Amino acid sequence: MAISHLLSSRWLAVLAATGLLLGNCSSPNTNDTESIAVAAGPDTLTNSPLRVVAQFTGPQMVGVAVAPGGKIFACFPRWDYNPVYPVAAVGPNNTLAPYPNARWCTWTDAEKNEPQQHWICPQSVFTDKSGMLWVLDPASPGLKGTVPGGPKLVKTNPQTGQVLLNISFPESVAPRKSYLNDVRIDLQNNYAYITESGTGALVVVDLKTTKSRRLLGSHPSTKAVKGLVIKAEGHPMIDAQGKPAQFNADGIALSADNAYLYYCPLTGHTLYRIKTAALRNPGLSEAQLGQQVETVGEIPASDGLEIDAANNVYLTSFEQSALLRRTPAGKIETVAKDPRLQWPDTYSFAADGNLYVANSAIHKMPSWNKGVAQPHEPFRIFKMPLPK
Repeated sequence: MAISHLLSSRWLAVLAATGLLLGNCSSPNTNDTESIAVAAGPDTLTNSPLRVVAQFTGPQMVGVAVAPGGKIFACFPRWDYNPVYPVAAVGPNNTLAPYPNARWCTWTDAEKNEPQQHWICPQSVFTDKSGMLWVLDPASPGLKGTVPGGPKLVKTNPQTGQVLLNISFPESVAPRKSYLNDVRIDLQNNYAYITESGTGALVVVDLKTTKSRRLLGSHPSTKAVKGLVIKAEGHPMIDAQGKPAQFNADGIALSADNAYLYYCPLTGHTLYRIKTAALRNPGLSEAQLGQQVETVGEIPASDGLEIDAANNVYLTSFEQSALLRRTPAGKIETVAKDPRLQWPDTYSFAADGNLYVANSAIHKMPSWNKGVAQPHEPFRIFKMPLPK
C-alpha cells in the first residue's frame, strides 16, 4: 500500500550506517542469493492457523505471490530502505534471490537512462491463473514522485525468469504524484485492473494493445474518507504534522467469473465494486462510469483484498491484526486473528489450496511515530489452508 514518509535525523543516521539510504540505490551483482537474519519470535501459536513460511528483520516487505509448484516471490519497495533485491524469489532458510536477475534489481545513477529495465520501487507481485508472475512498479522511490518513464507493469515467466511483456504508463495515466498500488489480471478479457493510491483512481490496461486509461479519478469510491483516523493495534495513524493518514484506492480483487472488480480506499470502511465490462468500455463518460459503481457494504479498514471461488471477499484487517472474509450474504467472518499480523498487507491464493499473506508493519514506521521507527515483529510470510 502507499504511504508518505518523514524520516527523522536519527532514522537517517541509522539508514546511512547500514547503507540503506534511498540515495544509494545500488544492488550488488556478486551474489545470487541474499541471506537475511531471522528475528527471534515464535514460529507457531497454538491458537493460530497461520504458519511461518519465511521471516526477515528487514527490509520492509509488502507483497507476496505464489507460482504453481510453490515457488514464492516477494517485493520490497524502496521506501525508507534501499532493498538489495526489491523483487526476489524466496528460498529455503529465509534466503532471497534477485528476480528476474540482479540487473533488474539494480537502481543507481548509472541506470537512470533506462527506467523501464529496472525495478525502481516495486509495490505488488501477482500470479495470474496461467501461472505467470506480474510485477507492478509505481516507480516512486521514497514516495517522492514518479521517475519519468518508470511506472510499469511487467509480465514474467516465474519458471524461467523471462520477461514476456513490459507495459509503460504515460504521465497522463500515472502522474508524478501517483502510486500504482495493486493489480489483478483478467485472462478472459485480456485486461489488467490497477488501483492508484497516490491521488486516487483506477487504471485499466488492454493487454493486447498495451494501451491504458485512468478512470474514476474524481469519484468518491477511489478517495480516502476525509477526517477518518484509522488505527493499527490501537495506534492512530497520524503524521508528524498531526494530520490523519489519507490513503486512497488500495485493495483490489476480481470476482471468480471476472465480471466484477472489487476495491476500497484504505482510509475508509466501504467496499465498492464495478462491472469490468464498464471499465473496458471507452464509450462511457466519467459520469456514466461513476453511475456504474456499486456500494457493496461496510467493512473494517482493509489493505489487501482477494476473492475465492465462492466469491467470499477476503480482507486484511490491520486494525484488528486479523484476516477476515465477507460472505456473499454480507457476513464478516474472522479467518485468523494473530498478534504477529502487524499490518497484514497482501494475499496470495496458491494452487495447492493455501492462503498466503505478508505483513508490512506500516504503523511502526517513522512517519506515524513522530519520526522514530518503533520495534516491530519480523516481516513474515504466513500460510494457512484456505477455509471452506
